[in-house]
Amino acid sequence: MRIERLTDTAGDEVADYASLTDVKLRSALEPERGVYLAESAKVIRRAIAAGHAPRSVLLEEKWLAELAPVLEPFDVPVHLASPEQLEAITGYRVHRGALAAMQRPELPSVAEVLAGSRRVVVLDDLVDHTNVGAAFRGAAAFGADAVLVTPRCADPLYRRSVRVSMGTVFQVPWTRLPEWDEALPLFREAGFTVAALALADEAVALRAFAADPPERVALVFGSEGDGLGRAVLEGADVVVTIPMRGGVDSLNVAATAAVAMYALAPEAAPAAGAEPVR
Repeated sequence: MRIERLTDTAGDEVADYASLTDVKLRSALEPERGVYLAESAKVIRRAIAAGHAPRSVLLEEKWLAELAPVLEPFDVPVHLASPEQLEAITGYRVHRGALAAMQRPELPSVAEVLAGSRRVVVLDDLVDHTNVGAAFRGAAAFGADAVLVTPRCADPLYRRSVRVSMGTVFQVPWTRLPEWDEALPLFREAGFTVAALALADEAVALRAFAADPPERVALVFGSEGDGLGRAVLEGADVVVTIPMRGGVDSLNVAATAAVAMYALAPEAAPAAGAEPVR
């Protein structure tokens, strides 16, 4: 690592960190540059532990000692900045004081992800990064083997997604699917039963479905507003629903995913020694 004290908050060397509060801009800019932003010392450590490489780091000096051991092997600039400088660059108060521009890893093929999986989660066109992150956290907590996201689904490596996931986006294998008419045959070829979570007259109750689950199942969850589209519902092998009470007809998509994954999760002892990300 090369330690550099920051002098110019508008310089090219910190361009990766500019305007982090502009979601629309960042969602287009980060994939184009081949980067994503990891925020907080713990998230940066988890990203590096997962094999992701930083291309630069921007932090308050007080975080340098904690991050130096994991950054030492990388020949990248580590920009030391004051809290005021961090806010001027990013557009918000960086309470956790440490950011890293990470190189986006090459995503595996869908076939690679499905090959060793038995239970996978499919996120269809979710637009809220918080929901994407929460779905990854549930996938990790309840033992899903992988997460697959559709072409227009919000970015799992967006800063907010990573934070809400508690870093599990680095833990759970994931990749992007092609359009649904191309994706569905990939599940078929890998021997998966496609189960769409939706409200429908012919839907099977989740408890009944979980009582005798398929050997390999892909659970598909739809977008926050419109839910699953017609093509997904018509292509699914089964539609599964979670019966509700109290006049409630549906749950938030991340909550729905967590309930469904829990219902299908094999019994397992709780993980010991997991490091929380705050």
